[in-house]
Amino acid sequence: MTDSGAERTPVALVTGANHGIGAAVARGLAAAGCDVVVTYLRFAAEATPPSLPDDYGTQRAADASDVVAAIEATGRQAVAIEADLADPAVIASLFDTAEEALGPVSVLVHNASGWRRDTFAPVPEPDGVAADPAMDAVGSRDRPVTAASADAQLLVDARAGALLMAELIDRHRRRGADWGRIVTMTSARVAATPARCPTARPRRH
Repeated sequence: MTDSGAERTPVALVTGANHGIGAAVARGLAAAGCDVVVTYLRFAAEATPPSLPDDYGTQRAADASDVVAAIEATGRQAVAIEADLADPAVIASLFDTAEEALGPVSVLVHNASGWRRDTFAPVPEPDGVAADPAMDAVGSRDRPVTAASADAQLLVDARAGALLMAELIDRHRRRGADWGRIVTMTSARVAATPARCPTARPRRH
């Protein structure tokens, strides 16, 4: 027996969907007829650079209850799950929870990102004292590439994306499904330079 998208309401899983692009995608999928699993990870509002709007920090610190309410207002179902995608153990549990609450996932949108502004370029150290790196127009600062900055990006953007796709594909095959969609995205600086190659990745659609 096959599991066709035409035989049931499609279930979409959208990561990083408590605000911004992810929230808009989740609402759009609901408007298109999907039930939606919304994943998110909260960050303390005070961790947001002071040059950024207060609303941005508030949104990053919020749960996904507003997104869930907006989806349910369209007549579709939604469930929110807070999850740190840098932990590979959470991947299978996301799909387990999704299946228990809404049914098998057939649409995956990996929008979450662990982007950090790091650089291979030297950070000035005048008079032997490390300088506070210059802040750019969006309130972030250059930092040297480190294991921590690389992990923050690669574990969420790359490894979690690969594991999410692998989990979806494995479950898709095992249940004999014949329809599905995968979209992955990541963050990048528009004016990236070679010195910032670690974060100069274009958004993928």
